[in-house]
Amino acid sequence: EYSFEEINADDYDAILVPGGWAPDKLRRYPEVLDFVRKMDAAKKPIGQICHAGWVLISANILQGKNVTSTPGIKDDMTNAGATWHDEPVTVDGHIVSSRRPPDLPPYVKAFADKLAE
Repeated sequence: EYSFEEINADDYDAILVPGGWAPDKLRRYPEVLDFVRKMDAAKKPIGQICHAGWVLISANILQGKNVTSTPGIKDDMTNAGATWHDEPVTVDGHIVSSRRPPDLPPYVKAFADKLAE
């Protein structure tokens, strides 16, 4: 178990940001946002589902991206400069996003495919 202060983005191949209400807490930590920004700059796979988009919003990495999320944060996503799609999974470059748990089968496949690249 490590804290975000103890890890280095260079040591990781991808990040999968969890959904639910955890993202509202995670986005309050500068270390989390810095890690996500470094993964984005390196074009490493970033997975996000449900409310996880809040972390990407706070990391300021969604400008011009195509994404999906739980419909409840659609406005947040578009206000961050993203184009929101109501579909089970959206892949834009290295960012793989999904709406909610029923979309897990296509989301997990898309994220696994991105990791395999």
